[in-house]
Amino acid sequence: MSVIAYLHTALLIRLAELRRDGARDRGDSPVPTAVIIFGLVAAALAVTVAVSRSVSDWMDAIPSPGGGADPGTDPGLD
Repeated sequence: MSVIAYLHTALLIRLAELRRDGARDRGDSPVPTAVIIFGLVAAALAVTVAVSRSVSDWMDAIPSPGGGADPGTDPGLD
């Protein structure tokens, strides 16, 4: 029975240490995290807009079909 009591006491002491250490170190405040997330969203939005404009300009540069083709007969068949 003393082994079970010893393990129980050791477990309680370890849990108390973990609670005490966890209460001191709360990590960073949410403000810098929110600023970082906002910056990443702004960067992603800027990249999306740049790619969209680039693709739109590239698509506008493609000529319409039938613009330069000769609708006449094939000279090799005459």
